[in-house]
Amino acid sequence: MATKTISLELDAYEKLRAAKRAGESFSAVVRRASFAEEPLTGKKLREWLRRGGSGVSAGYLDAVDQAAGHDPVPDDPWA
Repeated sequence: MATKTISLELDAYEKLRAAKRAGESFSAVVRRASFAEEPLTGKKLREWLRRGGSGVSAGYLDAVDQAAGHDPVPDDPWA
């Protein structure tokens, strides 16, 4: 198999090394990595869940939405 040498800045190398599992090559780490084109927002996550993305039931999601509606905003969120 052909190989290619690359250069990484130290912070990127440390991030890659931290993701490496025991006995795993750096190539395997990169192969299992996913690179999102856009950051996942809460709205997109809820839409994905509603489409059945995780197997979470619609009833559960409705209950979460209802509970969130009853969650009052505190006067001082840092208290």
